[in-house]
Amino acid sequence: MTSRLSLVESARALLRIRQRGEVAESKLADARRELDALWSRCELWELSPAVCDLASHVAPDKALRTLDALHLATFLLARRRIEGLELLTADERLEAAAGSA
Repeated sequence: MTSRLSLVESARALLRIRQRGEVAESKLADARRELDALWSRCELWELSPAVCDLASHVAPDKALRTLDALHLATFLLARRRIEGLELLTADERLEAAAGSA
């Protein structure tokens, strides 16, 4: 499962890469196809009022950015429904906040 934000973030990342001219268009197209295949296998969680409300006050002692707070709130709400759900992130602040939430 993932927040619908993941789709937006990945699309924007590809656009930034294209703007910088760092990668060939064919490679970007391959990456887009891979991401589309990944997202098609994921359960998407929407930015519901419950997610937004929780994100507003989750982990108040951590310096989370807005999008990270939304991801964390999505994870915490999903974990209530999906036993054993684990957070997969490369962001140390988000990981620390999840560990204390």
